[in-house]
Amino acid sequence: MNSLVRPVSILKCPPSLRPILAARLYATETGLGTSNASLRGRRKAVTPFNDDGRVPWGDLTGKEKVSRATQQTFNFSFIVLGAIMTGGVAYFMYTEVFSLDSKTSHFNRAFDRVRKDSRCTELLGNSKKITAYGEPTWNKWRRARPIASTIRKDQYGTEHLIMHFNVEGPLDKGVVNMHMMKKPSDSEFLYKYLALDVRGHQRIYLENADTTPDSTAKNKTKLFGVSWR
Repeated sequence: MNSLVRPVSILKCPPSLRPILAARLYATETGLGTSNASLRGRRKAVTPFNDDGRVPWGDLTGKEKVSRATQQTFNFSFIVLGAIMTGGVAYFMYTEVFSLDSKTSHFNRAFDRVRKDSRCTELLGNSKKITAYGEPTWNKWRRARPIASTIRKDQYGTEHLIMHFNVEGPLDKGVVNMHMMKKPSDSEFLYKYLALDVRGHQRIYLENADTTPDSTAKNKTKLFGVSWR
């Protein structure tokens, strides 16, 4: 009886609504008698490699719950590892590049001092055309040459930063040598000396603690068995 009534009722509807009603009627009839168990039998088994989270936790079997837990544990571990690596890179960049006490910062400030000193530009040439680079390597690009530097602490707890790099201008080239010290009571590194050596010319001191009155870096300090003055 119902099967006869439904087609008639669909035919009485406007033509534009008939496809929609027919689809709903088909879905209702085919959905009768279905259950979660039958749907679970038809879906693909959940594994750690294909789980996309669409299947509710309550519909998972015991084995599938273990698979989802394994996948989530791996994802969480991967996120934690990525965060640790990101933090390590950020720390390295800060201490080696952006920090005021980094070797890069001290190198940049020393190079600026050389370019702004009239005695240095008189030997090297135009300050805008002076370049600085590190030790010669197999790499032909000067920017890729490492700057020779060391930071060590002596028996008194004083840190010593020793660095040298090459400079070259239109007229000549030379080597910049610097020694900075940071005592336990100091908040920053101070120059022991900063000097430019150009072959055939007398050394030019841009900083020299031995000739600076009341310099905290003037006192004699013994480092690696050598007395620095």
